[in-house]
Formats: sequence, structure tokens, C-alpha cells
Amino acid sequence: MVFFLDYLQHKRDCQFKQNERIERIKALSRYRGPFTPSDRQIIDRPIEELVEDVHKGALQPATLLDTYGKVALKAHEKTNCVTEVMISEAEGWIRDGSINFKGPLAGIPISLKDTINVGGFDSTVGFSSFVGKKYAEDGPTVRLLKDAGAVPYVKTNLPITLLSFESTNDVWGRCTNPHNSKYSPGGSTGGESALLALGGRIGIGSDVAGSVRAPAHFSGIYSLRCSTGRWPKAGFSTSMPGQEGVPSVYSPMTRTLNDLTYFTRAVVGMQPWKYDYSVHPLAWRPEIEKEYAAKSKLRIGILRTDGVVDPSPACQRALEEAEAAMKLAGHEIVEIDPPSPYEALYLGAHLLNADGCQMFKSFMRFGEWNDPGADQLDWLMRLSRPLKYIYYLWVKYVRRDDIWAGLIQGWHQKTAYENWQLVAKREAYRSKWFEWWNQVDIDCILTHTNATPAVPHDGMKDAVSSCGYTFLFNVLDYTAGCVPITHVDKNRDQLPSGFDIRKLNGVAQGAYKLYDANDMHGLPVAIQVVGRRLEEEKVLALMKRVEDALGDNKYKLLEID
Repeated sequence: MVFFLDYLQHKRDCQFKQNERIERIKALSRYRGPFTPSDRQIIDRPIEELVEDVHKGALQPATLLDTYGKVALKAHEKTNCVTEVMISEAEGWIRDGSINFKGPLAGIPISLKDTINVGGFDSTVGFSSFVGKKYAEDGPTVRLLKDAGAVPYVKTNLPITLLSFESTNDVWGRCTNPHNSKYSPGGSTGGESALLALGGRIGIGSDVAGSVRAPAHFSGIYSLRCSTGRWPKAGFSTSMPGQEGVPSVYSPMTRTLNDLTYFTRAVVGMQPWKYDYSVHPLAWRPEIEKEYAAKSKLRIGILRTDGVVDPSPACQRALEEAEAAMKLAGHEIVEIDPPSPYEALYLGAHLLNADGCQMFKSFMRFGEWNDPGADQLDWLMRLSRPLKYIYYLWVKYVRRDDIWAGLIQGWHQKTAYENWQLVAKREAYRSKWFEWWNQVDIDCILTHTNATPAVPHDGMKDAVSSCGYTFLFNVLDYTAGCVPITHVDKNRDQLPSGFDIRKLNGVAQGAYKLYDANDMHGLPVAIQVVGRRLEEEKVLALMKRVEDALGDNKYKLLEID
């Protein structure tokens, strides 16, 4: 009876939030209609020009909100990307002096992942048990944004648990890819990427295993995974409070690279350490940005595979195009063989789920839908140890799959002693990378963002462990930027004849079950530009060097309807 009542409350709370969203959108009749020439001009203008016009009084913040409110409603109608609709409240914030329009983001509407706490709104994280728990005041990050002049106007969709490259939950429903509705926009910051691809300006997401980079890759936008302590993270809700084995970081996401650099520079320039105790008091370093913008010959390491899932043809082609462009521009390409990325996947997976998946499950109600990928992690975690050991033996000695067997081995809730051992191994692994990078002496690494383009809906059931290209840099805590390069081409990106999925390891099989160049035709494909810890200035400068080298062949943004 208790379970039944819990389920009924779950359904009521989901319906309440969806009805609330419908009513809020209905009240925004003046934000409907086609884009005007003025709207299109605003969407296409550099952010610096918009801010300067607001400072001079030549452009009103309300005008910018009109445009981006329209963008959000159109994007939501197409992809179900928006959760909390804050546009009416934003109109009030513009009028009542809540926002500093002298700041570096003056008047710029900003979208926020649903986890970010805004006064007067829920932060559901996709859990119905979080419904009706409105925050009394803005969290520190939102206060910083308003002091910088930004106008929060919508929150965006995500996966329940936050452990997925999809963005679906019972509270808000399924978010779809802006290029192809049969595919995911990414996760866990997928609603953000869908909105930005369809004309949004700037936003904030979080990343624990690739959650701002996979959405950028899946949806065709730009993002930067900052190192811990460089971007504020206070004032957020989460599915895994207390998890520090692989710390989650909040980071910027934008429609254009210019906006990404401007936005990152502006937030760091606001001295976020005065808002959030966890931020390092490290000012923006323009001299580093200038150094790598002007360096005549870069030494670039190419990571072609993580040794777990080789890149699909589309992703391989994207990296090769970026590599060829940089080589043509006169830069040195270095084939690299770093410390095993598989070790990072193992350590990250076991650290991230050291609690036995208990924490995220503690917020779930009876009958609440779970992400298929997170459900797989939990199912294997709950499997009795004798059965799990038999499964491990079968995978290792019958299938002869050391990769998947290694991940299965020890997949159980960790004691404090076991967790400390993993943390010690993580630190030793970081030390190996530190010494290796010193020896190879490269400026950056270019690599894939994922082995495949976007996954189809519910595809994370198969591909849940196929996250090594992003997860690696969370374990290392390196700065990593995502640059869209091209689109899947059904004529150029077919699997080679004779390709046999049965010969792949279990992780790679899960990824390649989903790869179909015909169905994926037109989906975006991105690469990562990777630096070391706290090298945000450098990585952003190098992202621009890559894009400039591509010239007329650089990625074409999605057309705005």
C-alpha cells in the first residue's frame, strides 16, 4: 500500500510540473511568432557588441529577452528542452534592479541546467521527490550571473540520475536532438545543448564524465570542461551529493566559440572566489591567451583511440580533418601513446559508483522511470557476488574479453578502505600522466569526444560504458574544450566491409550496436582540444587556432527557423 501511494504521489508531482510549464508558456503569447529581421540580427551579432550597446543604452535588455524568449519557446516546441520557464520573472528582474546592467554580461539572457538553484523555482534534477521544494533565494552562481548583468530566463532538461548521455525523466519528459528527433541531444546537460544549437546564446552545465562535452558533440555546439576550482559550483542540486571520487564541475556552453571565450573570461573576471569558497582565486591570464593565439608552431599530440572503443568512421574523419588543417597551417603533429586510458575508465567508473548506486536511488520513488544506462549500472551492482563472479569468469575466459571483464571485476559497493585505495590509485595515475606530458612536451592533445555520434533514444542501455574519451579527462581533471567539426555523411562514413561487431570487446560492442551512418546522416561530429589542469585560457586559444585552420571548412551551425 505504501508503495502504491508513493507511485500515485510520483505521478501527481510529474503532472503538476508539466501543467505548470504549460501554463507558464501559455502566458507568454507575445513571445510567439516568426523571427523578425531584428531577432535574427541579435542572434548572429557578437556578444561583445550586444553588451556594449546595452552599456550605452542603445539596446534594451528587454529587447534581448524578447528575442531569446522566442528562441527558447521554439526550441522547446521542437525538442522538449526547457524545464522551468522563468521568462515572466526575468521581465521583473530587468525592471526592479535585480540585475547589474553595467556588468560584462549586461542584458545577455542565460539558460541554466535544471540543477542550478534560482530563487522561487524548483531544482528537480528530474526526480519527482524534488518537486515543490522551491529555493527561497538565488544560489551563489546565479547571484554572480546577475551581478555580471546576465538574465536567467529558462532552465533545461537532463537525465534522472545525471549519469547518462541522454536527457529523459518522468518529471519533464524526453529531450530530443535538434538535428534528428530519433536521437539524444546528449547528457547530462542535453536540454542546454538542444537550446543552444537552435539559437540560444550562453548557458551553464555540469560535467562528471563528459556531460557538457557529449551534448556539444551530439548537438553541434561549443563547450569547455573547466578544471575543478576554476568555475563556481555552489548553489546547485545533484543526484549524488558527497561524491568526490570524480568531482563534478560546472562549466560554460555556448552556440559559438567567440561566445564561449567571452563568457568564460567574463565569469572568471567577476572573481567567482568571492561568491563560492571552492573556487581558486586565480584571475584570468590574458598573457597565456595571447601566447597561444600567436605561437607560430604548435606541437600537437593526436590521441587516435582510447584502446577501448576505436572511433567510428565519422568520428575518425572529424579528427583527421582537424589534424590535416593544423598540419597545413604549419603545426607539428605528434603521435602519442599516453598512460592507459582504460585505467582511467576503470578508476572513474568504480570511484563514481563507489556507493553501490545507493545515493541516486535514494531520491527515486516507487515506479519512477530510470535511465537505461544508469539502470544497467545498478542492475550489475545488485547482482549477487557469486553470480557476478561466474559472469566475470565467463567474460574473461570464454569470451576472452579482458576489457569488459576488468570493469565487471569488483563492481560492488566499496568500503571506505576500498574507496581510499581507489583514490590513491587515481592520484598515482594522475602522476603518471604528469610525468608523461612533461616528457613529450606537447602544447595540447586533439582527440575524439566520443567513439560515435549521438546515440538513439534509450541507447545508453548498450553504450553506458562507452564514455572513455571524455571520462579520461575528468579523472585527470584536465581542461578540455569541444569543437564541432563536421556532420555524419552516409556516403563517406560507412563501416568497412567485413566489419564484425562480434570481435569487439563488450564496451565497444555496446557502442557499435548503435552506429548506422545512414540513420545518423547529418548529425554533428566534434573533437576535443585538451590541455592540462587549469589551462582554460590556453585551451580556448587553441580551440580558435583549430577553427581558424579549418577556414571555410569549419562547422556550419544549424539554421534557425
